[in-house]
Amino acid sequence: MSTARTLPVWSSQTTFNTSGFLASPPAEDQDVVVVGAGVAGLVTALCLAQDGRKVLVIDRQGVGEGESLRTTAHLASALDDRYYNLARWHGADGARLAAASHAAAIDWIEHLVADVDGQCGFRRVPGYLYSHDGDTSRLQKELDAAIEAGLDVTYLEAGIPDLPKLGPALRFERQARVDMDSYMATLASQCDALGVTFLKADVEQVEGGTAPRATLAGGAVINASAVVVATNVPFHERVAIHTKVAPYRTYVVAGPVRDGALPDALLWDDGDPYHYTRLVESRDGSGTLVMIGGEDHKTGQDDDTTAFVRLQSWARENLPGVESFTHGWSGQIIEPADGLAFIGADPGGEDNVFVVTGDSGNGVTHGTLGGLLLTDLIMGRGNPWADLYDPDRKMVRSPGGWLRENANVALQYRDWVGGGDVDDVEALAPGEGAVLRRGIHRVAAYRTGEGEVRTFSARCPHLGCAVRWSPQEKSWDCPCHGSRFDGQTGAVLNGPASSPLEPMVLPSRMAADDD
Repeated sequence: MSTARTLPVWSSQTTFNTSGFLASPPAEDQDVVVVGAGVAGLVTALCLAQDGRKVLVIDRQGVGEGESLRTTAHLASALDDRYYNLARWHGADGARLAAASHAAAIDWIEHLVADVDGQCGFRRVPGYLYSHDGDTSRLQKELDAAIEAGLDVTYLEAGIPDLPKLGPALRFERQARVDMDSYMATLASQCDALGVTFLKADVEQVEGGTAPRATLAGGAVINASAVVVATNVPFHERVAIHTKVAPYRTYVVAGPVRDGALPDALLWDDGDPYHYTRLVESRDGSGTLVMIGGEDHKTGQDDDTTAFVRLQSWARENLPGVESFTHGWSGQIIEPADGLAFIGADPGGEDNVFVVTGDSGNGVTHGTLGGLLLTDLIMGRGNPWADLYDPDRKMVRSPGGWLRENANVALQYRDWVGGGDVDDVEALAPGEGAVLRRGIHRVAAYRTGEGEVRTFSARCPHLGCAVRWSPQEKSWDCPCHGSRFDGQTGAVLNGPASSPLEPMVLPSRMAADDD
C-alpha cells in the first residue's frame, strides 16, 4: 500500500524485490534492525553491512514505497533554508559542516552508482537560486553566507542562461540529480548482495536497552543489539522529536519539455513556499520531462484541490517549452525548526535506538548522510557531523520557528469544538470523505466507489488531534503531527501514529444529541 494515491514519475520497479525477503519474522535475535526501507534506511543498512554487521530491514510497504519515490531528487549542498539562516541557527562552523556533509552525501551517491549501467541517471549539474519577486537583496545576503560556508557560488546579474525572465541568480557548482527508482533499486540490490535481509511487516513499537527490540503487528518480537528508526518520522515516541519538526505536503507536476528549451540544472526561487524545477529522462525513453514542485502547506491544513493547477499555470508562465503535463503527485516533507535533520541517538532516552528524521526538503542528501553518520555511531567511531545533527540539540538559536509551529499545533485541537464538514453521509459522493459531528463525536466517513460508507473515529491515535480529509490523496491527515491514514481502511500511511484509525459505527443524530 503506497502512502498516496497520486503517481510520481518514478516507477516501483520489480528489481526492488530482493531475494533476501523473509517469508515470516525471524525467531532468532538480530544484530541490527533498521525500520524503514527508504533512502536513510537502505544507506544505513548498506554501510553497516560493508562494516561486517548483519542487518535486517523491516518495512510495511516495500523498498522505497514510503516517501523516497515521491521526491524530485534534487541533490543539493546549496540548502534551501538559506545559509544566512543556518549560520544564525548553528553558527558559522555549523553552516560549513552542513555544506560539507551534504556535499559528501552527493559524492557518496556518485561513487555508489559509478559502475552501475546508466549510473542511475546521476549527473552533475549547476544549481540556480533566483528571487521570486525581483528583490535581489536576499540573493546578495545568501551569496556572502554561502561563500563563507565554503560553497562554490557566483552572482549572475544577467540571470540563468536561456531564462533571463527569472532575473539575476546565484549559480552553485557541483550540484546533481539522480533517478530515484534506479537509485533505490541499486541500494536494495547492493544490500542484498552483502547479506542484508528484508521483511515486509508493520512495526508497532520499538524499545531500547541493552537488548533493544521491535514489536510487530500481531505480537512477534525481534531482539537486536541496535535498532534504527528510519521511517520519515519516529513512531516509537510521542513527544521528544515531534515538538521540533512540522509536517508539510509538497506538490509536483511533470510533463514533456521541448529539447533545449530549459537548462539541465536545478532551479529554485526564494519564495515561501518556493518553486523548484529539474529535468529527467522519461521512463519510456521518449524524451525529456520537466518536474516542477511547490505549493507546500502544513499536512492536514489548507488542502486545496487547485494546487496542481497552480503549478501548471506557474510553469507555463515562467518556463518555455512546457505545454502539457503527464504526472502530478504529492509527498511529505518533515521540516525541522532549525533547518537541519535530526540524526543520532534516540532523544527519548532509549538506549541503542537511533533515529533519522527532519529532511527539510533535502531528503535524499539528508537520508544519505544520515546513513553514513548512524553507521559511525553504531560502530563506535567519531564523526564530525554528530553534534550538528544531534536529535537532542536545543532550539536556543531558532526559538521563533519552534514557538510558531508548536502554537500552530495547539490551535488544531479546536476542531473538537467545531462543526463537521457535512451534516450527513448522504452528501458524500463515491470516492470522497468528510468529517461529521455527532454530539461529542467527530466521525471520519468515506464512501467507496461501490457506495458503501466506511466510518472511523476522527481521533488520531498519536496525540488525539482530529484528522481531516485530503481530497488530493484520498487520505485522513492529522493537522498536528502529520500522521496519515488510508481513506477507505483507516490504515496508517505515515507516522508518527503507529496504529490505525478506530472503526466506529456512525451514531444517529438523535443518539448523538443524547451524549
